[in-house]
Amino acid sequence: MSKVPAPKKLSTENLDFYYGAFQALHGITLDFQENLITALIGPSGCGKSTFIRTLNRMHETVKGTRLTGQILLDGKDILKEDVNAVRLKVGMVFQKSNPFPKTIFENVAYGLRVNGFQGGKAAIQEVVEKSLVKAALWEEVKDKLHQSAFGLSGGQQQRLCIARALAVEPEVLLLDEPCSALDPIATAKIEDLLFALKSETTIVIVTHNMQQAARVSDFTGFFLLGMMIEFNTTNTIFQNPTKKETEDYVTGRFG
Repeated sequence: MSKVPAPKKLSTENLDFYYGAFQALHGITLDFQENLITALIGPSGCGKSTFIRTLNRMHETVKGTRLTGQILLDGKDILKEDVNAVRLKVGMVFQKSNPFPKTIFENVAYGLRVNGFQGGKAAIQEVVEKSLVKAALWEEVKDKLHQSAFGLSGGQQQRLCIARALAVEPEVLLLDEPCSALDPIATAKIEDLLFALKSETTIVIVTHNMQQAARVSDFTGFFLLGMMIEFNTTNTIFQNPTKKETEDYVTGRFG
């Protein structure tokens, strides 16, 4: 009996992207299924990070860029929506952990405060605790919530950034190489966390670590020279790819 595919949560249609006159992405059409993890792999400079940043319009913070095509969240084009509303629904965690120069508590509460959260102090405390629990960080920081976030280790800072993103309950979570600066133990904690989170959010992760892509994702897309070369279930991409370029990359022949 064939498995019913998960509903489509986020998709791009014929997406082209330009830095000035340079075209960085060419006609990317891709569907991300709800409550699943999609990994994007490919050599450096192939467009993965550029692409993931278009999915919550982070590209708009860079001057001289231009995007054509559509990005649909639940069937609605996010390019026509209020950008702040889009980023509440589509959260982002970057390669380098970027905690704010605030306490651990205020880092997590930040999104609530800037978005006019209506609850009082107790409600904010509840959300902060819940987010830190979801990010598998609560037990490590519960006694130092009012200390600087910069006192945390690199792996803890990255989980804090994930907790900060989760506090506003995003429908999609984008992660751009979230483990590239972390040791294997911290990386394993982030990967375990992604498995736990996918029941409530749709996850897209850019990674250079092919073992990581194979471990954590349900689907994988292979980028090369700004193009989506192949997209399929992760098992298919790693065990039976249809394109020679994909096979060469995943077997280590280039990249």
